[in-house]
Amino acid sequence: MANSASAKKRARQAVVRRSRNMSDRSMMRTSIKKVYYAVEAGDKAAAEAAYKEACPMIDRMAGKGVIHINKAARHKSRMNSNIRAM
Repeated sequence: MANSASAKKRARQAVVRRSRNMSDRSMMRTSIKKVYYAVEAGDKAAAEAAYKEACPMIDRMAGKGVIHINKAARHKSRMNSNIRAM
């Protein structure tokens, strides 16, 4: 349990930031899934459109520190290779 005023404030901030990060991470995962669903369906145009929508979101999450930059690069690389293999 936090005793000092600064520790109590940091605990409050951590709760807010955790909920925001979880929301952002969920949104990013949904955008990634849209790409893979379009690839599985065989719709290359939809996959490319979803990829163009997902890439900036992934970069934004990496910039905020929600995910590591290498993880962002790995996601983008795998999505791109799956689209090119269609």
